[in-house]
Amino acid sequence: MAQQAEKTAELQDPEIRAELDRRARDDGKTVIKSGTGGKSLDAQERLAEGRKKGGLSRTTESGKERADDDTGAVLIEPDDKMLKEAKKNLGRK
Repeated sequence: MAQQAEKTAELQDPEIRAELDRRARDDGKTVIKSGTGGKSLDAQERLAEGRKKGGLSRTTESGKERADDDTGAVLIEPDDKMLKEAKKNLGRK
């Protein structure tokens, strides 16, 4: 069974997503844990998901094979500092 990616509650909020996406696109910031290198929020989420599912390894199984064998979901999380700044810009706690 393949792992499913789940996003934290903050990443499901459209306003927070828009602010984090702006930071990733305009400022070049990494806003998702393990999303380094992505130029948008979506790209960073995909990178983080791939890395958490297995990525490169030294085993004989590919990352996809290991991910298919694992159960449970991969949790995609925002960078704590970027989330705090985004909420501050939106006037939230």
